[in-house]
Order: sequence, then C-alpha cells, then structure tokens
Amino acid sequence: MHRGTKPRYVYSARERLAQKQWIEELERAADELELSDDIRSTAVDLFLSDVPETDRSKRAVVASSLYAAALIGSDGRTQGAVADAVDVSRLSIQSRWKEQLEAAGLDAPGW
Repeated sequence: MHRGTKPRYVYSARERLAQKQWIEELERAADELELSDDIRSTAVDLFLSDVPETDRSKRAVVASSLYAAALIGSDGRTQGAVADAVDVSRLSIQSRWKEQLEAAGLDAPGW
C-alpha cells in the first residue's frame, strides 16, 4: 500500500448533504477513536466514493472507511476498536476494507 498517499476526490455539496447523517456518524466515531483531521478527511473521501444504496449497509461502510483511512494514515487501529466505535461487527470491516482501498487506487497490504 502506498502509505502517506491520500486519495483526493472532489464531491459536491449535494453529495455531502445527501450523506450528512453518515458523515456525522463517521465524525462521531473518529472523535471516539481520536483520529487526526487528515484521517477523518480520507475516511469521508473513501465513504463518499463507496456509498451503498441501502442505509443498512452504510454503517458498515463508515466503519471500513475509518479503518482503511487509519491504515493509509499509518495510525494502526484495530478492526475491533473501529467496529466498537461504529457499532458494527468486525466482520463488517474485514469484508470491505481491502476492496475500498483498491477502488481508491491503493494497494492493500498482503498480510
């Protein structure tokens, strides 16, 4: 993975507004995890690039976005810690984070 490389996306205010509830949930969890502003920004970018159709799946994508952003920012948070902060199962993160990184043009670590 290209650590330190932050994907840069531009999302319209409309896209951000449409996902306001979920971005606020992401920010709440990031506060709980004490993540940096750069990691939060990357997590929002990852989330907005992979918003699922159903609300039921959005919480899991919030969690995997936070976990993947922490990896990009070299702030190793465990899947369990992120899952607890977002109130999802660790499996929800495990099944999504690599695909999110690859969709952002980053290589997932091979471990």
